[in-house]
Amino acid sequence: MKLYKITDCLETFAPLSYQESYDNAGLITGNREMEISGALICLDSTESVIDEAISKGCNLVIAHHPIVFSGLKKINGKNYVERVIIKAIQNNIAIYAAHTNLDNVYNGVNAKITEKLGLINCKVLVPQKNILKKLITFCPTDKADELRNALFAAGAGSIGNYDECSFNNEGFGTFRAGEGATPYVGEHGKLNIEKETRIETIYPSYIESKVLKALFNTHPYEEVAYDLYNLSNTADRVGAGLVGELKEEQDEIGFLNLLKETMKAKGIRYTALKNKKIKTVAVCGGSGSFLLNDAIKSGADIFVTADFKYHQFFDAENRIIIADIGHFESEQYTMELFYDLLNENFTTFAIHLSKINTNPINYL
Repeated sequence: MKLYKITDCLETFAPLSYQESYDNAGLITGNREMEISGALICLDSTESVIDEAISKGCNLVIAHHPIVFSGLKKINGKNYVERVIIKAIQNNIAIYAAHTNLDNVYNGVNAKITEKLGLINCKVLVPQKNILKKLITFCPTDKADELRNALFAAGAGSIGNYDECSFNNEGFGTFRAGEGATPYVGEHGKLNIEKETRIETIYPSYIESKVLKALFNTHPYEEVAYDLYNLSNTADRVGAGLVGELKEEQDEIGFLNLLKETMKAKGIRYTALKNKKIKTVAVCGGSGSFLLNDAIKSGADIFVTADFKYHQFFDAENRIIIADIGHFESEQYTMELFYDLLNENFTTFAIHLSKINTNPINYL
């Protein structure tokens, strides 16, 4: 199995363009053309995880957190990051990370939390903007169906739970073929008036090359007329956090106990209880304090996340309960997400879940 086939699968599910600007998701070490014999899935690619990969005969480590987060000026083994990179390269082990891009897709990290908690009617807490584009093109009417289908097959035309979405209207296009042209219709040197269909459809920007390839390969004209527009619309299935509902409301302590058990938390740091039932729950795997105001605006009764600082707990102001379950605890089921995705798409190489607990935090 070539590495690029695995990374293409991961990036189709969680496109790299969805990662935050500060992130470093993607292929950290390795060559896209290398043959992969086995993959080890983890949250953190620590030294012990690389040792585990070696012992299991895996030459690919798939992690949630990038081992290289900022630039490395030297690699001489003075810290664990450099030692991991050296050991991986020496043993021809590729390291791949899907981080905030996996956080930001609808069926990603946060969906695993909502699944474990049994939430329904989930939606993205803060949808991303400026990731959608619109294509407008003009095609002979008798070829419009074929072109639309090609654009849809390339991934264009999906809006929420709907696909094959487009707007079409008919009119007349004019052109005159000059010397050296090979017109689909019309004669050289004569004005041609052709019945055409204007096709409008949208697509996420990361598939633009696929959409344009489908356009150029399918459109019958020698010179294809088309317009591309950046859209400021939000993408409702891409963004930070999720908010959903419990099937049945619960009392606050009952829900906190459920949360502790389900997420295998050694302890939960939480703000003052409100003596109300819990029905609406906002979640964000990892460090989610930046979403507190959005969780409040969503009407959530409780916000499940991690890494709140002492003074940030005051910001709840009795408008919501903050439940800080720990960074590792909130993201641990990401390993299942990787495993299920790869297992569904590949059967020709071994996939292992790491048995190393990489949580750097211990509890008494």
